[in-house]
Amino acid sequence: MSIRNADPQTAAAAPTVDDLILDATRACVLEFGLRRTTLAEIARRAGVSRPTVYRRWPDTKAVVADLLTREIEHALPVMSGSGTAREELVRGVAETAETVRAHPLFVKILRSDPELLITYIVDRLGASQRAIVDTLTPVVLVGQRDGSIRAGDATGIATMILLMAQSAVQSAGMVAEILPPKALIAELALAVDAYLSPRAPLT
Repeated sequence: MSIRNADPQTAAAAPTVDDLILDATRACVLEFGLRRTTLAEIARRAGVSRPTVYRRWPDTKAVVADLLTREIEHALPVMSGSGTAREELVRGVAETAETVRAHPLFVKILRSDPELLITYIVDRLGASQRAIVDTLTPVVLVGQRDGSIRAGDATGIATMILLMAQSAVQSAGMVAEILPPKALIAELALAVDAYLSPRAPLT
């Protein structure tokens, strides 16, 4: 399983207007934080008119939510066929969690504007979280077929993996003195591997 870390700036196709706006949003949030980022400043940096931005997103939080989705989708695991599905899934989840944990945009938001993420922690799944579940579910199904992943509802298993990784990433700073980043990711990999491992039938 490889990790899709493609930078949108390096894509072969010319960036779309949405790409330009999201790139500008990224730059604004990193420089000013969410509270001081405005749609007007995003439009100025993107080189587009304000109505162009307003037609696509009603407010700053909406465009930042789509930016987060884009950034996470660039870090989602992709099957490469280099091992069993469980091996690839465990490796992919660990590497993706490390990518997100150290991502400057997520670091900035977690430190300065964590309330943006509260809705997606306690109330509902966001688009990026659904994308993660949708990406992991087929891998779980492959693992169930090759015998490396336990039986069970594949979507439910994928969702639990999301919760495990999400919790580890969001709480990394809180436990850093006990579990430094490298150890945290290693423990996450062990936890995901044990969770996915086929279990002997109860007797």
